[in-house]
Amino acid sequence: MENVNLPAIRACRPPWNKGRIVGQKRPLLPKHVWAIRIRLELAERHRDLALLNMAIDSKLRGCDLVKLKVADIFAAGIVKERASVIQSKTNKPVRFEISEGTRKSISTWLDDPLMIGSEYLWPGRFHERLHISTRSTPDLFVNG
Repeated sequence: MENVNLPAIRACRPPWNKGRIVGQKRPLLPKHVWAIRIRLELAERHRDLALLNMAIDSKLRGCDLVKLKVADIFAAGIVKERASVIQSKTNKPVRFEISEGTRKSISTWLDDPLMIGSEYLWPGRFHERLHISTRSTPDLFVNG
């Protein structure tokens, strides 16, 4: 029997990461953070501004940040200056300070009608989902 060499099978499309920088990205510079803050403030996107400020102040992982409850940072009618959260990965408590600007943006977010009766600081849009997911947070940087 004769052995026929077939041509090699090639992919029809180029790889998704061809020409792109993959791996860990450089951190944002302070001027970029301030530019994002200003744009969110001008667009009156109170939730996104509060979420960005809280992420920067707390340095929590995304999964711990979206699971924050109102009771964790709000007591006696004001936003706390310091908060303590137990990380889900390490099960160790983490204490962090909440800056004045973050407290102001959070109190503005808590006054929003969408927050009425919400247990979580970042509630989901549907009743089945109690809080937003970590995949919902990139809309901070999308125009709209």
